[in-house]
Amino acid sequence: MAAGRRGDVHSESIDNYLKAVLSLGGPEEQRVTSTSLAERLGVAPASVTNMLQKLAAAETPLVEYERHKGVRLSAAGRRRALEVVRHHRLIETFLYEVLDYPIEEVHEEAERLEHFISERFEERIAAKLGHPKIDPHGHSIPTMEGEMPRRESIVLAEVMGVGTYVVESVSDRDAERLRQLEASGITVGARLEVRRGSAAEGYTVRVGRGLGDVEVSGETAREIRVVVGG
Repeated sequence: MAAGRRGDVHSESIDNYLKAVLSLGGPEEQRVTSTSLAERLGVAPASVTNMLQKLAAAETPLVEYERHKGVRLSAAGRRRALEVVRHHRLIETFLYEVLDYPIEEVHEEAERLEHFISERFEERIAAKLGHPKIDPHGHSIPTMEGEMPRRESIVLAEVMGVGTYVVESVSDRDAERLRQLEASGITVGARLEVRRGSAAEGYTVRVGRGLGDVEVSGETAREIRVVVGG
């Protein structure tokens, strides 16, 4: 991927906007509203509009933006967003596997470092880790070529009725929630037996082959992705 950039405040802000559009747009690259971006980034809607106009008007446009129709990434914007996501997830994996950081701390640390590493450093981290395909939270790591592998999963909150599932990934945005999930055994690769519940009422699940049940709120269930499994 491209060499690391300056890491100044302006480029960091741009990177954060692009990452947010990539995440909110999902695999189908749907248009993202200014309101949802403002909520994700914690900034005023007017600031979002101003930034999107700048990114769309750049010499190499990073987004396609129309007022009242939302925004999506241009090809250049998607490449840049995936580069930063690759940096972030490789750093998280390095911190967790090599430096023994607690899983709930790696996201915040990677947020600070992702804008600054060079292409050479990125390559060395990847080689040291054996070119991993997922990070500690179960999220796919974009390839060097800027491709994001697609995986088939659903959020736990979409599960209707009972069944057995395997945790594919957990959201990394809330450190306290991560600590609680880890303490309950709900980690990447864990087997969940959904015993009852719904997105509105929350879920009762049995983790692994343990005897105790774990209560998962509807909000938390939206932060866990699972695949059918036994």
